[in-house]
Amino acid sequence: MKQILVIQNKRIGDVLISSVIANNIKKVFPQSEVTYFVYDYTTGVLENNPNIDHIISVQEKVLKKPLELMKMVRRIRKQKFDIIFDPYSKLQSRLICLFSKAETRIGFKRAHKTLKLPFFTHPINFAEHRTKSCGKAIEDRINMIESVFGLENPEYVPKIFLTAEEKKYNPVSEVKKPVIMLGVLGSTPQKSMPYNYIAKIINYITKTYNGTILFNYAPHQKPEAQKIYELCDNKEQINLDIYEDSIRGFIKLMNQCDLLVSNEGGSVHITKALDVPTFTIYSPYVNKEHWCSFEDGNDHDSIHLLEEKPDLFNTFTLEERRKIEENPDALYQKLTPEMILEKLKPFLELHLNTAKK
Repeated sequence: MKQILVIQNKRIGDVLISSVIANNIKKVFPQSEVTYFVYDYTTGVLENNPNIDHIISVQEKVLKKPLELMKMVRRIRKQKFDIIFDPYSKLQSRLICLFSKAETRIGFKRAHKTLKLPFFTHPINFAEHRTKSCGKAIEDRINMIESVFGLENPEYVPKIFLTAEEKKYNPVSEVKKPVIMLGVLGSTPQKSMPYNYIAKIINYITKTYNGTILFNYAPHQKPEAQKIYELCDNKEQINLDIYEDSIRGFIKLMNQCDLLVSNEGGSVHITKALDVPTFTIYSPYVNKEHWCSFEDGNDHDSIHLLEEKPDLFNTFTLEERRKIEENPDALYQKLTPEMILEKLKPFLELHLNTAKK
């Protein structure tokens, strides 16, 4: 029985996307045991996945301490994994791979760089461009398996597995339909739209359609979400009482909603995995090619400033994107509500049939 470890110490969306490794490696090694090593706040997207046997979770701030990292290195080494996938591929995870003594260690590197130490037995180059509708991030992770073991009929779609009890959860049964979830804040300030912009988008929705608006945000962002609420008209259509402060809670709630309009992030990937329509607003620094999974212009659509005003971007290299990330406000101001609504309106018309008279 192969013991397999997947290291993905990053955010919720990254962890969910990386679950495709488990879903596919079980096809290669059906009798294997698959363990995921992730940050504690991301485990909700992995729960109940029949392809994942164990989850090792750790607090992000704890793992960044050198002594704690070395403790984890020793723990991983003792578990004697046969195969390690490292889609995270940063120094932290590379050190775990290096000292793990795993016979097969698969991780990413950039095509023009050579690793200075033998972190991986199989260093895999990131693809230059996506070639499939799943987006480059998923395609890269499937390639980790295909490059080493081969894989027939890969599954590209990440999945959320709900229990029968979770499917019964329905806090929106008594509110006016449709129920529209608004991701009003990004996971970081750099991923968040200007507050007055998101309020204008909400105002258009409540003015044009019947139904109920819910807000999604991290628990610590509640004061900021309240500021956005105060900027909105038609507050009677916005329900702030229906809210979930955990990942698993959001999954159950989102499963009962009709669609999501949100900044790019984990909530979008969760919603796609639930097969609920999404409209994504990308931060100017985010590489849409990586994360635009299954966008077909119908069930899943999006907008990115780079596509609307390409003249604003001289280059979009990793280095340039990092510069934009440091201060995306100026470019975010150019992604106006009017520009967003031009693409959002047909998406809403397609999915909502309760226009106000």
